Order: sequence, then structure tokens, then C-alpha cells
Amino acid sequence: MYICDIYESSLKFYCQRFSNNANPTFTDQELLTAYLFCGAYQRYFSIKEIHTFTQEYLLSWFPKLPSYQTFNYRLNLMSEAISHLVEHLITSFKPADCDTTTSIIDSMPIITCAGKNKTGKVAN
Repeated sequence: MYICDIYESSLKFYCQRFSNNANPTFTDQELLTAYLFCGAYQRYFSIKEIHTFTQEYLLSWFPKLPSYQTFNYRLNLMSEAISHLVEHLITSFKPADCDTTTSIIDSMPIITCAGKNKTGKVAN
């Protein structure tokens, strides 16, 4: 209900549809709920894993779940709404003793590739 309330009050203005499919069978509220539930509680972070888990275990909750391609496309269209949802969640659930002038950053970045092989191997 929380996602539906926020969606109806403000998020719907960031992802309005101006097409013949303005009222899809799988709603934007369901899309956000499935995405956030699988990410926060089930610890799935890729869209493919979220869709697969929803399809296998949560189909009774979301009987009109679209295909992976449609799910991914619609989730990409919701990027602005998700941005405003996160902003709303941060301001709503910020602890009273939280200092807004201090930020914490990671000072030890993860090395994603090493320079062991200096010569590239490509076709002649």
C-alpha cells in the first residue's frame, strides 16, 4: 500500500503515459513493488534475476507479469520515478540525529581490471 500511496500522490507525474496503453494490465505500482521487494528482501540485484524470481515464486501476487523484455523496458521508463521515490524515502525515514552536512565515501575502490597482460590479443 505504501508504494501505491506514494505513486498516486506524486510518482505518477514522473512516468505518465500518453499513448493508447495508458492503463496497462501490469501496473506501474506492481512493477515498482516487484522490483523493490526482490531487491530489498530477496537480495536480487539484476533485472533478470528479479524477473525470474517473480515469475517462479510470486506469480500468485503478480498474475499479469509481462515478459522479461517488457518488464525491463517498463522498468527503464520508470527511472525518473524511482529517483524521486528514493528521494522521498530518504527524507521520510531520515533519523533525527542524522547530520546532513557530513557524507561518508569509500576510500578503497575495487580494482576491476589488472594490467598483467600489456599486449592485447587481436586478430591479424
